[in-house]
Amino acid sequence: MAKTKILQPADNAYQYPLLIKRLLMSGPRYNPDQEIVYANRSKYTYSDLVERVHRLANALTDAGVKAGDTVAVMDWDTPRYLECFFAIPMIGAILHTVNVRLSPEQIVYTMNHAEDDVVLVHDDFMPIIEGVKDDIQTVKTWIQLTDNESAADTSIETLGEYETLLGNADTQFDFPDFDENSVATTFYTTGTTGNPKGVYFSHRQLVLHTLAMTGTLSAYDEMPFLRSSSVYMPVTPMFHVHAWGVPYAATLLGIKQVYPGRYEPELLVDLIKTHKVTTSHCVPTVMQMMMGTESIKTADLSNWHVLIGGSALTKGLCDAAAKLGIKMYTGYGMSETCPLLSATYLKPEDLELPLEEQTHIRVKTGIAVPMVELEIVDPSGEPVAHDGQAKGEVVARAPWLTQNYFKEPQKGEDLWQGGWLHTGDVASMEPNNTLTIKDRIKDVIKTGGEWLSSLDLENLISQHPAVAGAAVVGVPDEKWGERPYALVTLKPGENVGLEDIQQHLQKFVESGEINKWAIPSQIDFVEDIPKTSVGKINKKLIRDQLAE
Repeated sequence: MAKTKILQPADNAYQYPLLIKRLLMSGPRYNPDQEIVYANRSKYTYSDLVERVHRLANALTDAGVKAGDTVAVMDWDTPRYLECFFAIPMIGAILHTVNVRLSPEQIVYTMNHAEDDVVLVHDDFMPIIEGVKDDIQTVKTWIQLTDNESAADTSIETLGEYETLLGNADTQFDFPDFDENSVATTFYTTGTTGNPKGVYFSHRQLVLHTLAMTGTLSAYDEMPFLRSSSVYMPVTPMFHVHAWGVPYAATLLGIKQVYPGRYEPELLVDLIKTHKVTTSHCVPTVMQMMMGTESIKTADLSNWHVLIGGSALTKGLCDAAAKLGIKMYTGYGMSETCPLLSATYLKPEDLELPLEEQTHIRVKTGIAVPMVELEIVDPSGEPVAHDGQAKGEVVARAPWLTQNYFKEPQKGEDLWQGGWLHTGDVASMEPNNTLTIKDRIKDVIKTGGEWLSSLDLENLISQHPAVAGAAVVGVPDEKWGERPYALVTLKPGENVGLEDIQQHLQKFVESGEINKWAIPSQIDFVEDIPKTSVGKINKKLIRDQLAE
């Protein structure tokens, strides 16, 4: 390490720690009367948010929560959750955002593994807790969340109901300074094998991620996600990587926020119309559900900007959105990366094209955002050419990547092999630094000695006008090693068959985009494609079902 000059600060110079409480300062200064809305239920101002964060901190402290304790939350996407994003880490405790879509057994595993001390749980999830309460080992206190006038009856002995506790709490809390490297949040990433793995992020990491995200999503005229006039509504669960970190950025800027509660496609579209939502983020499967609603047919979506992540944005979905005026962008990251690594980058001349002609840029994985280093490496760890053709694994460095897996140091060493975080994604890099994810390493189809990208094939199938969604996996084949197998969902009222999809793909053989052996000989038309708890296509489950 280079020997640099470090000067002694003045004795009274304040060493400013990067803490989450700093993110709550500016929004209420800029827009104290700006609204934070809960679906069609309630709304309050940024001034109210600050007071409620103070009240929650006092209520939790009165409940015995102290610095270093872990407080879990099981809720829908609500302003309550936003309050927890701030109050819990601001008192020095750790926020555990529980994935409520896991099986009861996995929820028990994550709570015990995280050593949760207190759990805030919505009425809707109380039956899950009642069924497994005897298996939960460390929780001392339960607090009930409700959307009704009174909390639901439960056999769980709770401290009380959230709003009542806040109403009885003091309105001022003296949030302390502490080490910015203190753990602020934890949650569990659901791999396709074994138990979920615990990732965790420090105050410093979350503040730096928020600053980089704010710069990326607000600085470029070509990607106007976060402006002072923006209206933000998450359509990614708040338990999933802090709703991708956008609530922190939105609060920093003081923009209007709309929280939809439980995801109901018609309600989501109605909220977009009512509040003139300009900014959202979601996975492709949720977007497909919203685009299938009756309500969307009468919506003006020309000012709606949507960041797609979790799964690849296909050309078919992007084209369908463009017909409705929706401007779609690709964001890339993973649970371990907090999550933002790269995003769509449009140039002024790109926006001069009709929206439908911008798809080929919008579906690419984009360019690494500020403070992120991305590289593509071969199996020996050597970088491959940035020519848009050579493929390798994406590895990353940034100041906000999880540094380990909680209580699983060997898996952490595997994640950080060679000093780079290994994503498990196969990609290529163009000379202009644009990244394009080709597949997960475990999902690449190895057929006849060649590698076939399941994502590429899904993208091409999605361009058939009757197709709503597609999933492609490799299945064992005696002659070729593996062959592609496709599951396809159709748009309402459409009726096509195997030969129609094969003829559609033949066009891409003739144009040289794929080889003829890439056309699946097996295509199943299904009502729904299996998904993971966060809405991604569950290819392991598809392969397991086929094997059975």
